[in-house]
Amino acid sequence: VQLVESGGGLVQAGESLRLSCAFSGFVADDYAIGWFRRAPGKEREGASCINADGSAYYIDSVKGRFTISIDTARNTVYLQMNSLKPEDTAAYYCAATAGTVIPAKTINPEAFDYWGQGIQVTVSS
Repeated sequence: VQLVESGGGLVQAGESLRLSCAFSGFVADDYAIGWFRRAPGKEREGASCINADGSAYYIDSVKGRFTISIDTARNTVYLQMNSLKPEDTAAYYCAATAGTVIPAKTINPEAFDYWGQGIQVTVSS
C-alpha cells in the first residue's frame, strides 16, 4: 500500500488549495481514506474521511470549508480546502484503512493503518 500526497503550499487567508492523495496497492471499494493534520505543537487530528460507499465526515472546524472526494478511475482522493485560515496551517497526511470508518466526535488516527509522508500547508494572515 502506498499513499502520496501533493498540492500543498503557502497561501493567504481566504484562499483555496486542493490536496491530492494518489493511492496504490488496494482497491478503493474496500477501504476508507482520511485526511489528517498535525499543527505545530498540537496533536494529530482527523480533518475528514470518506468511505467506499461515499459517506464523508468532517471535524467541526472544517465543515462547510473542506470537501473530500474520490476519483476511483485515478485512484486519487482529494481534499478541497476553501476559505483557508491561519489555524489550518499544518502538515497534512493521507491515510487508509480496510473497511468502513464511522467517526464519533473525532476521526481517530489509530483506526487507520497506512499513511502517506505528509505535505505542508501554510496559511498566512
